[in-house]
Amino acid sequence: MLSYFNLKEGSKVLDIMCGYGRHAIALAKKGMQVTAVDNLDEYIKEINQTAKAEHLPITATSADILQYTTIENFDLALCMGNSLNFFNAEDVQRLLSNIHSCLDKEGHLLINTWSLAEIAIKSFSPKSEDERNGVRHLYESKYLFQPTRIEFESTFIQTDGTVERKKGIDYIFSVAEMEKLLNDSGFSLKEIFSVPGKKKFALGEPRAYIIAEKT
Repeated sequence: MLSYFNLKEGSKVLDIMCGYGRHAIALAKKGMQVTAVDNLDEYIKEINQTAKAEHLPITATSADILQYTTIENFDLALCMGNSLNFFNAEDVQRLLSNIHSCLDKEGHLLINTWSLAEIAIKSFSPKSEDERNGVRHLYESKYLFQPTRIEFESTFIQTDGTVERKKGIDYIFSVAEMEKLLNDSGFSLKEIFSVPGKKKFALGEPRAYIIAEKT
């Protein structure tokens, strides 16, 4: 995808909701100047440790994602790992507008999601169960409306019987709704891929990579 965005050594990339920095670190190893932002200190601490140990051009910052702004300008912004769908439409609009403000003219935004309506409706299952490395994972979810969302609870049962439960919400947007949010934030929707740079998105594909351009 680097060639798609005309990125080269020294290009500036903003990684919003960066998590442990998988994308930020990979791009920095290719010579990109990366700013990685997340609201969890644990993630940022780990990224900074890696950047220091490997002498990587990464600036990692802990911040409230919805409040984050910067005077820097970037060639590309990333929002990966379905992170955008943690937010309702109002907050998504706010986040997209903030990203728009710190992109260079004709800069790009790349969003990875598996919570488009065109994906979620076909793949929705109220219950599922699997086991990995001896850990049982029980998943229960509800598909709800106004706003459209999936509320879920994951239960992890360890080999020693220890039980951990996590709850979450993924807000669901159709392609048309996503395009409107982008347009209202000053972006134009350019492409949607299921395999970045190789395969265009089609109904029911498990993931989408949305590319928008600052206008």
